Amino acid sequence: MRTGSQQSGDAAERLVADRLRTAGWTILGMNVHVGRAELDIVAIDPAPPARLVIVEVRKRRSREFGLPEETVDAAKRTRIRRGAQGLRERGILADGTPVPALPLRIDLVVVEPPREPGGAVRIRHHVAAL
Repeated sequence: MRTGSQQSGDAAERLVADRLRTAGWTILGMNVHVGRAELDIVAIDPAPPARLVIVEVRKRRSREFGLPEETVDAAKRTRIRRGAQGLRERGILADGTPVPALPLRIDLVVVEPPREPGGAVRIRHHVAAL
């Protein structure tokens, strides 16, 4: 059973994955476990040159305790980097999808609620942020 917070995070990850697909990205996997790391989204950014991208998604309900970007501490960055490297070394996702030998990049995408009721969800994509 997923908590409300986990369900909200899952929804944010699906929203980000849908946006990336619309932008022409190929989503290879979501919630990929590599050792102690969970990689939110593993994708290919086709923009020349194509890159294998690990996308960390962070969501906040408000800015009361700071920006979503501020929630990625040194320990989290280390886990993500180790997970990304482990995935490259393994060379395959759990479902058998091969991991392409492309240059690697780690992005951060944050999702925040609309500023006013009925407004659009705010999404910021930080390229090569981690």
